[in-house]
Amino acid sequence: MTQQEADRRTRRSSGGRAARRLARESATQELQAYITRHIPPIDILHDEAAELIEANADIVLSEIGIEFRDDQEVLTLLQGAGCDVDGSRVRFPKGLARQLAATAPRQFTQHARNPLRSVEIGGDNTVFAPVYGPPFVRGLDGERRYAEIKDFTDMVKLVYMLPGLHHSGGTLCEPVDLPVTKRHLEMIYAHMVYSDKPFMGSVTASSRAEDTVAMARILFGDAFVEQNCVLISLINANSPMTWDDTMLGALKVYARAGQACIISPFILAGAMSPVSVAGSLTQILAEAMSGIALTQILNPGVPVIFGSFASSISMQTGAPTFGTPEPAKVLYGCAKLARRLGVPFRSGGSLTAAKSVDAQAAYESAHTILPTVMGGVNFALHSAGWLEGGLVSDFAKLVLDADQLTMMNSLVAGIDVSENGMALDALRQVGPGQHFLGSEHTQANFETAFWRSSMADYTTYEQWSSEGAQEAEARARNKAKQMLEAYQAPDIDPSIDAALRAFIEHRKQVLPDSDY
Repeated sequence: MTQQEADRRTRRSSGGRAARRLARESATQELQAYITRHIPPIDILHDEAAELIEANADIVLSEIGIEFRDDQEVLTLLQGAGCDVDGSRVRFPKGLARQLAATAPRQFTQHARNPLRSVEIGGDNTVFAPVYGPPFVRGLDGERRYAEIKDFTDMVKLVYMLPGLHHSGGTLCEPVDLPVTKRHLEMIYAHMVYSDKPFMGSVTASSRAEDTVAMARILFGDAFVEQNCVLISLINANSPMTWDDTMLGALKVYARAGQACIISPFILAGAMSPVSVAGSLTQILAEAMSGIALTQILNPGVPVIFGSFASSISMQTGAPTFGTPEPAKVLYGCAKLARRLGVPFRSGGSLTAAKSVDAQAAYESAHTILPTVMGGVNFALHSAGWLEGGLVSDFAKLVLDADQLTMMNSLVAGIDVSENGMALDALRQVGPGQHFLGSEHTQANFETAFWRSSMADYTTYEQWSSEGAQEAEARARNKAKQMLEAYQAPDIDPSIDAALRAFIEHRKQVLPDSDY
């Protein structure tokens, strides 16, 4: 055997060991597809205030109205349901939007192709999904550039391997090396084949939503898709108080196919809503109820999520800000309004305006993910990887954020007051003036007693320094590289894979290359 052959064999062997190690690290994800709160959500909006906001949202819906632009079919449907339609302006008589929304389920299952990964959305459950939408990435070596399909695929693989993330998400980054008209096909394929977690559908055109549903039927089977939710899509309002034809087109496709929509006003308070928290809550509720009502007109009982993306802006520059108190108040308030409406809630994430993975990124992300978890969010988009106000998907931040997400299950588990949790036997055994390190209780519980980060450095300064003085960002980029080297794709039926590729190639032949 030559030295070159020996080196290749060593690399293959070490790669296998790394894959097995990472598989062991991720094994708990098979048992925990999402987290469930065992503590009540934080509630800072008292009932009388909630009732006032609901009444004001009804005033917005009935007196000011909502614009539904460039979709005559939607206007006809809304008029038939009892709305007053004047051109593209639609007014809902008081109470009608809430009445229509009443057929939406409080909780539903989004099925993954691996049943162990299916998620329960609603109730006391929280599902973490990664960053969505940025055109740029910070790559494995920290370079900032336009995203490509390889970046997208690599992120899907990482999300699949990271236990803190329950959902594959949607547009993890926007691969600009592929035509706009065709890129959705490869993006959906990556979610379907390189992961077996649940995923989101394309919404940038109704035809792309139709392609997503068609591919889901290949993956899951026609009958299963007919009877179950396998897709979630993000339908953003064009705030203030406007729905455009692109979002309406995608909403119609998914709702009619029995698939879930996140009806999500997009708010930069002070620019797209009033500067006050209560005023923003009023507008958000009105916009969300108008979209939720439309889903139920199209298909009563179809799953839907009340969404809210809310940020404040710098009144000096107009730039969005994150991790500030006011959006957290909006989140807590919207969460309560969603519970009162009887539908699951989407908001929050690990948001930051920072340009790199620095202290600002850490504290702003912490100040958004904690209200997300403690406020009762059911579907948390942007939970990992978001940087630069949503312009950048960062590989390092994806890994670091996902590590922090693994802590949240312990946070919402409450306090164990079982016999083991009360630990009276340990108190009796140790007594005054001794330590608990050698006690039977400590020995029995030390492996699971405390959450431990897989990314933080707990060594001494001397050891850290001697090992290269690596800071968190560098450790995370190295971890991402190691994970991708060790990645092993989940099994998929070769005939299904072949059918997906055949569909994609057919659609690529039909679709134009021009970007529009």
